[in-house]
Amino acid sequence: MASNTMYSNPPCAACKFLRRKCLTGCIFAPYFPPEEPTKFANVHKIFGSSNVSKLLNEILPHQREDAVNSLAYEADARLKDPVYGCVGAISVLQRQVVHLQRELDAVNADLMRYSKGKNYGRGGSSLDTNTGICVAYNPYQWINNPASDNAGIGGDGGR
Repeated sequence: MASNTMYSNPPCAACKFLRRKCLTGCIFAPYFPPEEPTKFANVHKIFGSSNVSKLLNEILPHQREDAVNSLAYEADARLKDPVYGCVGAISVLQRQVVHLQRELDAVNADLMRYSKGKNYGRGGSSLDTNTGICVAYNPYQWINNPASDNAGIGGDGGR
């Protein structure tokens, strides 16, 4: 009967997975709660419980949560992509950034090309001489400012 009162809390996900008693000073308990069994299972599958235990014991207590989150992220990525892991995801994201930067540069170049020599009033654009970026104005500004001289139904919005 005394053993039931001694272990009133459920074992952490690590101890449950490893089929052992979860003692009071369990290194895994704060980072692998019983509600998240797959978190430890994935980390164990990739890194092994002994390695994770050694790592957690070697680093400072305030760094452990970040370390466990990193291990869990890497383990999930490694299970999805066994060859590249999270490096593959980073590479894909870097390529997307490069592609989107090129697309943004092309759009800015188009805006600058269209803004040269043209003055559309409120519906046009102008070149910011400080930054070199083309600034487009809202052609429907009259909707927000009904008191403007071009406002009203049937108006051209300043175009």
